Amino acid sequence: MTTVTKPERRSWLRDHSELGICALLVVLGVLVLTDALRIPTDFAQRGPVGPKAVPILVGSLLLLVAALLARDVLRGGRGEAEAGEDVDLSAPADWRTVLLLCGAFLANAVLIGVVGFPISGAILFWGAAYALGSRNPVRDPLLAAGLSIFTFVVFNNLLGVPLPGGPLMEVF
Repeated sequence: MTTVTKPERRSWLRDHSELGICALLVVLGVLVLTDALRIPTDFAQRGPVGPKAVPILVGSLLLLVAALLARDVLRGGRGEAEAGEDVDLSAPADWRTVLLLCGAFLANAVLIGVVGFPISGAILFWGAAYALGSRNPVRDPLLAAGLSIFTFVVFNNLLGVPLPGGPLMEVF
């Protein structure tokens, strides 16, 4: 005696679960646009593009992506899990790496106001390299310091985004 099995019935919600991402994108887009429209513009602009331009562009693009994704999902498109080149999707998460990265980030957040970005950024970059497996005791700190100083100079001096310099403020 053979048993005939019915094909598995999938619910409409399961087949269209990506619509939740669409809803999240719509909420974020509306939030960004609402905040962008509230930015005061009664001060002199330094260039042809005002302070509202980028947030309005980002909010509009979020809404556009939400609409395109919703259209694709409703037409039967489904996201597929991507198999990485050397990633074992059945392996558990590497919590040690995650916690080390979080520690490096938190150390940067705590230290940036005290010692300035060049030093706290170097700690962040070195900590991230260490967490991700680099163990060169000479190269890693030197690259971290160089990358941190380069980032500080680009943002602080070239882009005009002030970062706390700490005790190195007079050097740069």
